[in-house]
Amino acid sequence: MSKISTVKAFIALLAITVLAAPATSSTDSFVFGGCSQLKFTPGSPYESNVNLLLTSLVNSATFTTYSNFTVKSPTSQDTLYGLFQCRGDLSNGDCGRCVARAVSQLGTLCLDSSGGALQLEGCFVKYDNATFLGVEDKTEVLHKCGPLIGYDSDEMNRRDAMLDYLGTGDGSYKPFRVGGVGGVSSVAQCVQDLSASECQDCLSEAIGRLKTVCGAAAWGDLYLAKCYVRFSKAGAYSQDGNGNGNGNGNGNGKQ
Repeated sequence: MSKISTVKAFIALLAITVLAAPATSSTDSFVFGGCSQLKFTPGSPYESNVNLLLTSLVNSATFTTYSNFTVKSPTSQDTLYGLFQCRGDLSNGDCGRCVARAVSQLGTLCLDSSGGALQLEGCFVKYDNATFLGVEDKTEVLHKCGPLIGYDSDEMNRRDAMLDYLGTGDGSYKPFRVGGVGGVSSVAQCVQDLSASECQDCLSEAIGRLKTVCGAAAWGDLYLAKCYVRFSKAGAYSQDGNGNGNGNGNGNGKQ
């Protein structure tokens, strides 16, 4: 098997990349990624564990849209934790193709890096040798905002109410949520290693920040380490081939 490396999601990350990579479909479009400054030794047990873990993620993604794995090792520094998650509206076939592409891109993005994460439009892949599974993390990874437009007060209120609705919990576990009102659509999702209450907390935080940073923009995306929220006015979302927008990749990348 060819060498596969990925991206680390803790404070050792390099700056988040927000330029889009060539993609075969919208679900494959690059959103962000980051790489650990730590490197593993080619041919080491660590590399073998990375390959085993990522192969398990790719195989699992053909029949489910979320899973996590742990590859145990006699030495703690070689033990690995990983997960993938696909957007909640993807079929198993589309999910499997997205995760396979994400893993492939990681090898190019972060050659020999000891851990990492990569977000495509349709899926997210992450691994690390420090456990992150089930750990809530509301660090901002990336926000991007479209051009400002002339919402009137009623339109703004309806948009904000729609976003607030996405953050409203009824006690059930709903990691993927969609909404729409008055020509504005929205989507939100938590990484499914979070509990229902942690998911709710993450989405509430993301929604509040998104309304603040993107204000009266035609569209806006905000990714925290364990959840994201996006909205778009009909016909307004125009993330061009280079991912341009008024945005921020803060480089912490704790996703």
